Amino acid sequence: MTNSDERCTETEKLHSDVLPFNILLFEGFETLDACGPAEIAGKAPGRYRLGYYSMRGGLVTSVQRLEVNTRPITEMSPGLLLIPGGKGTRTLVDDADFIEQIRRAALEAQFVLAVCTGASLLARTGLMDGKNATTNKISFDWVVSVNPGVNWIRRGRWVRDGSLFSSSGVSAGMDMTLAFIAEDLGVQEAERIARRIEYLWNRHPDDDPFVWG
Repeated sequence: MTNSDERCTETEKLHSDVLPFNILLFEGFETLDACGPAEIAGKAPGRYRLGYYSMRGGLVTSVQRLEVNTRPITEMSPGLLLIPGGKGTRTLVDDADFIEQIRRAALEAQFVLAVCTGASLLARTGLMDGKNATTNKISFDWVVSVNPGVNWIRRGRWVRDGSLFSSSGVSAGMDMTLAFIAEDLGVQEAERIARRIEYLWNRHPDDDPFVWG
């Protein structure tokens, strides 16, 4: 994850390359947090190569009992790192080994996308200190307590700060992923994908109807 707060220009020279789209899973991840962005990225296979990883590899089970066969995080190729949220984040924020692996993967990544309470895991690494970010609104106060040093934005469907994208809860990860693709491949490609999956893309990051408190 780059340290620049400026808008990334790397995408302008990467369009012709295949970008690893690495989804980091853990026990108790939220299914749509991971599968929504995967569905969207999978509609541009010439650009993104989807991969599913976990701490040690093997089967990982979501909150909704979806089982995914994963590879160890140590086999991840640098590219894009997507971190979903879910109930599992509540204990993993205190797992020093897991947080260190996320820190290393994020430092090597060109882009980092955090969905929902997945932002809590990235925040725990310290790499989000001073950066703008958002997260699940119902769990907002808990995520803020994990690291108050992040500039948490309560009203935001998603937020971009340089190479870091973060979204509000669950379905917001799909809007964020389309916003990333609009930056990477152009708005027309993001619109094409949204039409293909018959999805009403909320393309305005400040249009957030789910603000709590």
